[in-house]
Amino acid sequence: MEHADRDRRPRQGPRRTAGRTTRRHGGRALRGAERKIEAFRSTDGGESWTKAVTVDGIRFHPVAGNLRTSPLPSAEIAADGTVFVAWEDCRFRRRCTSNDIVFSRSSDGVNWTDAARVPIDSLTSGADHFIPGLAVDLATSGDDVDLALTYYFYPDATCTGGCRLQAGYISSPGGGATWGDPIELTEAMSLSDIAQTSQGPMVGDYISTSITGGSATTVIAVGLPHAGNVFDEAMYAPTSKLPIATTAQATRPSTTAGAGPITGQGTGAAHHTLK
Repeated sequence: MEHADRDRRPRQGPRRTAGRTTRRHGGRALRGAERKIEAFRSTDGGESWTKAVTVDGIRFHPVAGNLRTSPLPSAEIAADGTVFVAWEDCRFRRRCTSNDIVFSRSSDGVNWTDAARVPIDSLTSGADHFIPGLAVDLATSGDDVDLALTYYFYPDATCTGGCRLQAGYISSPGGGATWGDPIELTEAMSLSDIAQTSQGPMVGDYISTSITGGSATTVIAVGLPHAGNVFDEAMYAPTSKLPIATTAQATRPSTTAGAGPITGQGTGAAHHTLK
């Protein structure tokens, strides 16, 4: 079984290498060496494809509350053809106690960088991050690629006292080398306000995030308090576009070896204005 996430929007301009990233797990629950992100590419508009290459392995911490989520990849391509892919992964946390959002990049779809941690918070924050939605600004390239990332998170991965689900946002003006402060997009949601599926409560397998005109937008599922059997869960978008951090604001370095101390889950201004 394979799961894929790729940009499905039509694009105009010169033909360039097309890429696709997948998460392969052999049709069973993810475990051990089976867990990996793979990529394969086409240089003739999809008429033929290369064999898959491994982007990286996956270390995944099962999310509390039986929330429906798994390390599905989110990928986009910059103006110069560089491919970025992000997924949830616990390799940077001691004993894999919670997930970070990590990412890799490739200029040819074959050779990939080591997974780097998006520095949303400290390695000892106790937060769990999952369901990333990555956007790349098609007007940028090289070391100046603008990235925008939407994600869900638990401030407390253990859900002590009950799971409190939120959505967050963070951006990078330098191809993921450094990131700005995270922004909270929603207030905390109770899982009892999220519709159930056969695989647990669900806010979606993916998030779509896009950058236009130098700022980002996204659409996310939000569950509001309800009574009885009728849920109040709908899709919401920010009332205004989300900013891309400036170089001066992007003071949080990503790293493949673990990030330095960063205080606060969401030190940027909280945005609880969705519509």
